[in-house]
Amino acid sequence: MESRIEEKRRAEISMHFSEFEMPPMQDILIVGKRAPIGPEAARRMVDILSPDQYEIVRIEHPNVEAIVIRKFLLSMIPKDKLISIIMEEGGKIANESMIIRAQINITVHVSKSIEL
Repeated sequence: MESRIEEKRRAEISMHFSEFEMPPMQDILIVGKRAPIGPEAARRMVDILSPDQYEIVRIEHPNVEAIVIRKFLLSMIPKDKLISIIMEEGGKIANESMIIRAQINITVHVSKSIEL
């Protein structure tokens, strides 16, 4: 009796279409080490279009030089935790010549008990 192993690879594709926004980057840019624009050029771009709304975070990664992130997100989640979450998935698809734009949705749930 011969046993066969069948391997399947699948890709699920999801698209998000929206009106062009200024700046054209949404919440996060993951900047590769050899991307067409570097972190400083990205900083100048976002400072012109949206002054003081984004922060550049340089990171240690084989392919990624920096992440440009909306400051509002950093007020919701500590920087180290948010960068870790972003790179957990973004680092898997990024190569050194890419600039990846990402949108992130954060919902904070709060529950409190009071004594009556």
